[in-house]
Amino acid sequence: MSSQDIPEEKHLPSEQGDVHHGGVAVADAPFADPGLPVHKPRIQDIDERAAKRSERTVAMLFTLSMLATIGFIASYVIFPVDKIVYIFPIGKVSALNFSLGMTLGVALFCIGAGAVHWARTLMSDVEVADERHPIAAPPEVKARVMQDFADGANESGIGRRPLIRNTMLGAMALVPLSGVMLLRDLGPLPEDKLRKTLWAKGKLLINQNTMEPLRPEDIVVGSLTFAKPEGLEEDAHDYMSQIAKAALMIVRIQPDDIKDKRELEWSHDGIVAYSKICTHVGCPISLYEQQTHHVLCPCHQSTFDLSDGARVIFGPAGHALPQLRIGVNDEGFLEALGDFEEPVGPAFWERG
Repeated sequence: MSSQDIPEEKHLPSEQGDVHHGGVAVADAPFADPGLPVHKPRIQDIDERAAKRSERTVAMLFTLSMLATIGFIASYVIFPVDKIVYIFPIGKVSALNFSLGMTLGVALFCIGAGAVHWARTLMSDVEVADERHPIAAPPEVKARVMQDFADGANESGIGRRPLIRNTMLGAMALVPLSGVMLLRDLGPLPEDKLRKTLWAKGKLLINQNTMEPLRPEDIVVGSLTFAKPEGLEEDAHDYMSQIAKAALMIVRIQPDDIKDKRELEWSHDGIVAYSKICTHVGCPISLYEQQTHHVLCPCHQSTFDLSDGARVIFGPAGHALPQLRIGVNDEGFLEALGDFEEPVGPAFWERG
């Protein structure tokens, strides 16, 4: 197609631009500018009593948001995790989940509703038409923007209506506390729970296979026996968390083969008891080599010498296995003479 076949357009913009409207050159615009409708004032614009009612409504919504946020925080304290309540027509639900959802929903809704009501009834609703301008605004436009911002702040009434301003600031300041409270779900603070186990003076060593108390004659040289504290039952609600700290492995070594002096003092006739929890990442140790008295963690091959204070001789573990001091009671059963003197398992941030 040649340029001669293209029909002549009568309304294309000229190179210089015939008419400028909104920053775009156009010629003989096909549609007339309808303009803006006549502004109709709201009741709040002409009646200060109506404006005061709207102000109180907005303040009430912000206040309700603050109360709901306080209720959200209180729910964490009041309701236990396992409490179930009946809510019609929902049915049986968790009291904690229901209260947290309701209070947080009300807090956020009231802030949004208050802001919308404030904008629709008290802020200026005069429509302003502004033509497009280049991205790089000239200095006079920047000055005008700053002036418009100041005018908007003045028209919003935030300086003249301290009740709205203060309640809004209060609601906005309290709502983030909901997010802070949610950090509680990351888990309870460990306090000193990682430093203590169920072992205590007088606790019998229970064989995890037979569930019977152990006697010295039950442990033969070269054997590996796993034990748990007396009173720890498998149907207990905290069994897993307790056995993860208290699991014990017991071996019998000829006293002459024990190199560490404290290990020998804390043993009974060559029977030594060490934590079963690897000090690398907490895996259970289960492999024992009779001739060398080495135990191996199957996860990352950390190796400990049970004849020399269970020190690390290979692998990524950072420190030796904790030893439990044991003895024999009047009835001839092996018993603990206290708890571990150091935290079991891998290092943690409170370890000192």
